Amino acid sequence: MAPEVVLVTGGTGLIGKAIEKVAIEEARPNERWVFVSSKDANLVSESETVALFQKYRPTYVIHLAAASGGLFRHLQSTLDFFRSNMKINDNVLQCCFKYNVKKCVSCLSTSVFPADSTYPVDETMIHHGVPHDSEFGFSFAKLMVDVMNHCYHQEYNCNFTSVILTNVFGPHDNFDLEDGHVIAGLIDKAYHSKRDNKPFVIWGTGSPRRQFIYSLDLARLFMWVLREYDEISPIILSVDEEDEVSIKEVAEMVVEAMNFQGEIIHDTTKSDGQFRRTVNNAKLRKYLPDFKFTPTKQGIKETAEWFIENYDVIRK
Repeated sequence: MAPEVVLVTGGTGLIGKAIEKVAIEEARPNERWVFVSSKDANLVSESETVALFQKYRPTYVIHLAAASGGLFRHLQSTLDFFRSNMKINDNVLQCCFKYNVKKCVSCLSTSVFPADSTYPVDETMIHHGVPHDSEFGFSFAKLMVDVMNHCYHQEYNCNFTSVILTNVFGPHDNFDLEDGHVIAGLIDKAYHSKRDNKPFVIWGTGSPRRQFIYSLDLARLFMWVLREYDEISPIILSVDEEDEVSIKEVAEMVVEAMNFQGEIIHDTTKSDGQFRRTVNNAKLRKYLPDFKFTPTKQGIKETAEWFIENYDVIRK
């Protein structure tokens, strides 16, 4: 019997590496997992996307690939992010349809929610207004994934769905100050501040609040969505509301994990971005009431340890 191929786009990044680790532990006997990156195909290109699907003929797809970056890159290049992500998502979903993929799970982001939302937000609110201008182009491109999922289901009964992610962190992150995520950037900055005996500079006031999910927790939830979640409408994969922390608190956890003992400065000339993006994970809790999330402090400690051990080969 031919194996069922699970194709993971963006498979060498933060989430892909976490899914790979969990898949090794939980893969079924007849599954073959394939993790691809931009080196295997530029998904902005229709022809390269088609060639990728022709090569692997996937049974299932987890679509993680995206053109993304840090807050300041999004502010500078909003049109580029919109155009690139629209092309990527259209190419991947069309190939999923063309090659009879049984199920495709794509990624959205909490940035898709309207800027003037009341909090906490839930899955029903994603089309209720305009996203925050700090990630305008990226957010609208992500929002269109949900539109396409419903269109493919309505016209062709395709099983395409999506998940909405809060801020992800963990081993194999992009530890770059410009393009990386918050926690990864802070870990890298703390490392260099400690090494060079310089102040640890936190961009912004530190007051914005975020929910952070550890990549290995997210990977286990992705496995559940792929195998068990049958709705077309998206589902939020997030820690609980009470686990929301400020950037200042996160920075303090990073300082402790990196054993940094020098001066700490807040550069308030830098933008804070959106103050809150609190999400309600009641839909997830309805399905998985007993799922245990890794505490943010513990996840940061494990990520910092991985960073130090792998400093020569980290992604930047």
